[in-house]
Amino acid sequence: MELISKYFPDISDTQRQQFEALDALYRDWNEKINVISRKDIDHLYEHHVLHSLAIAKTVSFRPGTTILDFGTGGGFPGIPLAIMFPDCQFRLIDGTGKKIRVAQEVCNAIGLANCQPVHLRGEEERGTYDFIVSRAVMPLPDLFKLMRKNISRQQHNALPNGIICLKGGDLQAELQPFRKIVQTTDISTIFSEEWFQGKHVIYLPV
Repeated sequence: MELISKYFPDISDTQRQQFEALDALYRDWNEKINVISRKDIDHLYEHHVLHSLAIAKTVSFRPGTTILDFGTGGGFPGIPLAIMFPDCQFRLIDGTGKKIRVAQEVCNAIGLANCQPVHLRGEEERGTYDFIVSRAVMPLPDLFKLMRKNISRQQHNALPNGIICLKGGDLQAELQPFRKIVQTTDISTIFSEEWFQGKHVIYLPV
């Protein structure tokens, strides 16, 4: 939790309480349904919560913005972002029902009313949103083909609507089809922890 306070010192008491509650909740649910690797649960805040919030350091969603978290798993990056942007609406989808159950139970436990986890595959999603967020679910060209139908044409933010994903490693080939418009931010320039070396926030306007 110290990591969250370090990089986001101005969060409200409610947000602080919600972030603090995540540790016990995910530990408890991880014993029942494995949504985070056993060896990684001790690094929940750095590897999952703070990683998700790298998006919040690259874009500030305006109130009323709608965001779809595609392939959310147990709720990342959607739940940390929903805590950080309480005036925005988040829909979290995943094709694995037990993972969505964990995300829903976590939302219920911390009173996260602006977050709606749904057991659904990307192909089945019919709604439109200002932004699609995702964490290393699939290569960007595949994600673009699948989810561009869900990007709204109405603009509400200074940043044009599009796809924002968290990815690591060598992305040169993956980003090649979008080289003229894609924007890459090295997370190591945002957070100083060594784990973030080689990890990126990728923004693709659609």
